[in-house]
Amino acid sequence: MNPIEHIHDTRVHVRRVRLLAEVAARLLPPDARTLLDIGCGDGALGAGLARMRPGLEVRGVEVGVRPTTAIPVTEFDGHKLPHAEHSIDATMLVDVLHHTTHPGELLREASRVARRWILLKDHHADGLGARATLRLMDNVSNRRHGVELPHNYLTRAQWTALFSECRLRVVQQDSVPQLYPFPANLVFGRRLHFFALLESSASDRL
Repeated sequence: MNPIEHIHDTRVHVRRVRLLAEVAARLLPPDARTLLDIGCGDGALGAGLARMRPGLEVRGVEVGVRPTTAIPVTEFDGHKLPHAEHSIDATMLVDVLHHTTHPGELLREASRVARRWILLKDHHADGLGARATLRLMDNVSNRRHGVELPHNYLTRAQWTALFSECRLRVVQQDSVPQLYPFPANLVFGRRLHFFALLESSASDRL
C-alpha cells in the first residue's frame, strides 16, 4: 500500500462509508425489508446501512468476492444477477455502474430483481476537470483491488436518458455535499456525486 492509498483508507474510506450509509438509510423507504448490494466490495456499506435500519436484511453480490466481508456475499458474473424477478424489496448500486461498459445492462438487472426500489450512488461527469478528477479517485480506490476501470462516467443528461430507457423514476436525490473531509472535499466533492432513490415502473404490475 502506497502513502496515498494509506491516507485514503484511514482518512477517507471510513468517513465515506459512514456518510453514504446515513444517506442510504434516509432515502430507503420504510417498507423495504430486504436489500441486495450489487458490487458490494467488502460489504462495509451494506453492514452500516443494516445497523442504521434495524430489521433490514442486507446481502451482497460481487464479481470478485474478497476473503473477508461484513455481509454475506455471493459471487456473480457481473451481468446476470442470481436472483428471481422481483424477489428483493430493494437493490443498491454504489459507485458500480461506471465500472461497466454498458451500465444500462446492470441497471436493468437491478430493476428486474427489485420489487420496487433501487438505490443508486454514482457520479455526474459535468464541469471542468470532472472526468480527470473521477479517474484519479477511481484509480486510488480500486486499482489495487483488481476492479475493472473503464472510467465510464455519465453526465446528468446521460443519466436522465438512461433512467428513462430503463423505465425508472427518480423519487428523491441527494448530492452528498460533504463526502470528503476538508480541504479534500473542495477538489473531490464539488458536485460530482449523487445518491438517488429510483422507483421501477415494473412495480405497477405487481
